[in-house]
Amino acid sequence: MKPPVTIAITGAAGNIGYAIAFRIAAGDLFGPDQPVNLNLIEIEPALPALEGVVMELRDCAFPLLHDIVATADLDTGFGNTDYVFLIGSRPRTKGMERQDLLSANGAIFKPQGQAISANASKDVRVLVVGNPANTNALIALHNSPNLQPHQITSMMRLDHNRAISMLAEKIGKHSTSVKNITVWGNHSITQFPDLQHCTVDGEAAYSLIDQDWYKHEYMGRVQKRGAEIIEARGASSAASAASAAIDHMRDWVLGSPQDSWVSMGLCSAGDYNVEKDLMYSFPVNCKNGNYETITNLELNEFSQEMIALSEQELIKERDMVKDLLS
Repeated sequence: MKPPVTIAITGAAGNIGYAIAFRIAAGDLFGPDQPVNLNLIEIEPALPALEGVVMELRDCAFPLLHDIVATADLDTGFGNTDYVFLIGSRPRTKGMERQDLLSANGAIFKPQGQAISANASKDVRVLVVGNPANTNALIALHNSPNLQPHQITSMMRLDHNRAISMLAEKIGKHSTSVKNITVWGNHSITQFPDLQHCTVDGEAAYSLIDQDWYKHEYMGRVQKRGAEIIEARGASSAASAASAAIDHMRDWVLGSPQDSWVSMGLCSAGDYNVEKDLMYSFPVNCKNGNYETITNLELNEFSQEMIALSEQELIKERDMVKDLLS
């Protein structure tokens, strides 16, 4: 067996944290030959609930699970961690403006970035799941002086998976038939599910769908799927978000499918004229523990307009939290 890797999860007593911890302990993240240590992090009031999560994890007797740390102390929680899932965040409540939400989460992700920088492994990989994920990731990055930009990403994989599933359902194909969808931009209603380069069983997706359906039904359903789930079940996405986070981190570390790219929120280097220093979702290939942006795609005018729209939203969000970007 390999030596254990240490994985930190914030918001570990919440719905997504609860869903992801058991799957990681079971080997769904890095496979059946990779032992794990879990550092489960919560705020002080949630520690009793977290202790219940720990008891359940122990009761499963997972062969791969070596050690569990449950704590509210960030230095302890991120100590020597190899992989970090930043899931816990402040949800938007009634009457809260987006700037209020961003500021509230800045108070969470700034100290987390600082603690990761000071205590985690020098090669740590960090995935921000808690919303607004893109800008929360930017705050964490700016407050992690010992980390490089490529070590922190934000999750767009749930949107990517949703886009694949909805297209496959529409045309009566299995999701594995769909290749090279891109979800550009922000994890918000300005995100752009792009089918320009998508194929289904080798055929261009554009040739299989009606453009009116694509622009006036499909895009909106992908963008607003989270709200649709809340309306249906009275709670936000949990199991699907946990699954997407596992997909994101697993591909980042072990490699993405070589016949299709995936969507990841990463610090823009200026590709596709997206302003630098924004956490923006691009199409990427992952290999040997790294990701590489697909940079040679030709984009039609509609795609360029949609990409710019989400960019402008992220610029506005960055401006709202500029006091947190040290």
